[in-house]
Amino acid sequence: MGTKPLSGIRVLDLTNVLAGPYCCYQLALLGAEVIKVERPGTGDLARQLGADPERNAALMGVSFLAQNAQKKSVTLNMKTEQGKALLRRLVRTSDVLVENFRPGVMTRLGLGYDALSSENPDLIYCAISGFGQDGPWKDNPAYDQIVQGVSGVMSVTGDDSSAPLRAGYPLADTLGGMTAAFAIATALNDPERGGFLDISMTEAVISSMGWVVSNHLIAGQEPGAHGNENTTSAPSGTFACADGPINVAANRDAQWQSMAHHLGRADLLAHPDYATREDRKRNRHMLRAELESVLRQRPAAEWVEELNALGVPSGPVLSVPQILREPQVRNRGLVAEVETADGVLPLTGSPLRFGTVRPVPETAPPALGADNDRIWSDLGLSAQEIATLRQEHVI
Repeated sequence: MGTKPLSGIRVLDLTNVLAGPYCCYQLALLGAEVIKVERPGTGDLARQLGADPERNAALMGVSFLAQNAQKKSVTLNMKTEQGKALLRRLVRTSDVLVENFRPGVMTRLGLGYDALSSENPDLIYCAISGFGQDGPWKDNPAYDQIVQGVSGVMSVTGDDSSAPLRAGYPLADTLGGMTAAFAIATALNDPERGGFLDISMTEAVISSMGWVVSNHLIAGQEPGAHGNENTTSAPSGTFACADGPINVAANRDAQWQSMAHHLGRADLLAHPDYATREDRKRNRHMLRAELESVLRQRPAAEWVEELNALGVPSGPVLSVPQILREPQVRNRGLVAEVETADGVLPLTGSPLRFGTVRPVPETAPPALGADNDRIWSDLGLSAQEIATLRQEHVI
């Protein structure tokens, strides 16, 4: 099995910030040639975002670096007639176009699916938006936090005292981007190439909440915010130890029994409040207090090792820096180093592995318009024409 299954596929990335760029980054890691089409002068807004002000000022913000390696960059003012003509020429040479403008923007520019598919009937046109291309909310602005709020995620995150609470990273953007990448890869496998993909970030998030949604639709349960508790079983959740918390998922009766014996609390097995799974779920907070009276006596790492050895699923609660240092992640090559003019840049690669090989970026994120001369000359433009277009701020 090859590790670059999308080799030979050309993708036009007209997207900004996160959902679209993340989608196209996944395609680039799998071998596609991704040409990022950006606004002259400023480019993708993410170029100015991130925790390093100097990089932001240089239009290479950390937020941009995170998901734009392995791409090429051209600049194009699509509001000009010359810019529109150039995009149409690019479309004729491409397999996929991805955009995340508000619904209708590309159509008003004369660059919607109907117009561009007439240039290339095999074009896969993927539109990512907050709510989809139709419906009463289609024109509403949709940032990640907005989508987290309307999708129900915030209502089930946190606990009684903290909900509604947003997830600690751009969950909706990322799920929307991954859904779009999945849709594009699927469309590329269709013998009848070409078509319009309508990706709603909100629907991607709701789909990912399968158990929560189904418990409501099928079992009539009102979803709630249960903090670190796993409502399907007990003891299952986060427990305090001497130096920090651990997660335990003693979901089976045999696992609960092993845990109780190991903690020296076999007496709990005969207690009527904990006799059955439903009893333990109903009295989970009392049960957690009983178990923590023992767990707090020793460090988390010792409990994790011992409980896992007994077949009781356990794990530490780590910070991002801690997990990135762990051999489990570090030795599997998720983070790769890319050489740049300013030194080595660490970036995450694909979440996929082909056997023992993981697709990782081989080229650094591009400077704004870095590939203008090559891409536009490949379309047949002369050096003089390119210089004139640059002078007229078309590129």
